[in-house]
Amino acid sequence: MTVAEMLEKIDEPLELAGRKFRSRLILGTGKYKDNETMVKAIEASGTEIVTVAVRRVDLDRTKEEGVLYHLDPDRWALLPNTAGCYTADDSVRYARTLVADGFKVLAYTNEDLITALKLEEAGVAAVMPLASPIGSGLGLLNPFNVRLITSRLGVPVIVDAGVGTASDACMTMEQGVDGILMNTAVAAAKDPVRMALAMRYATESGRLAYLAGRMPKREQATPSSPTAGMLD
Repeated sequence: MTVAEMLEKIDEPLELAGRKFRSRLILGTGKYKDNETMVKAIEASGTEIVTVAVRRVDLDRTKEEGVLYHLDPDRWALLPNTAGCYTADDSVRYARTLVADGFKVLAYTNEDLITALKLEEAGVAAVMPLASPIGSGLGLLNPFNVRLITSRLGVPVIVDAGVGTASDACMTMEQGVDGILMNTAVAAAKDPVRMALAMRYATESGRLAYLAGRMPKREQATPSSPTAGMLD
């Protein structure tokens, strides 16, 4: 039985904005050397959601050189983002990401609990705190705050930005978050397809570890094979 098959039996799917997904990994579409590599990496990752920057992407699906030409909306849910927008006015103009307008907003934010709670109160579909600065690859810098946000919010918590390699993804999922969004970690790897596959298994592994519940940490060694009851 594969990890994915095991997860399907023992874990609920990720639910975002009324839709259910088996994969808890969301992948970006920027920074790849070409569209062929992008598609192969997306396929290897097992993701069901890909995100595209509406300000940087040609929205004409008929152009083969464009990103959207290669992304079948029947296969992947397309999540527009406001990358490249540097003011609130730009973000609203390009994506109209307003809860009041009926859109399902996944709000990118820092790892501050109060901000996360205010975003939930505003009606967002998910809160997306960063692991570390976007594009840095520094991994999860503040696991305590991420765990705190996850424990207090009722909406899904998707960590977005800062994951650099598979161990980062695994550690992040072990905090109990609902999923991870990444781009640079895969696209900027020497072999994006292999890294995408590694991220897939790391995300699934971290989720399984969280569900299993780790052993308590101890300062003294406790052997797994005690001396009591040993045969002479």
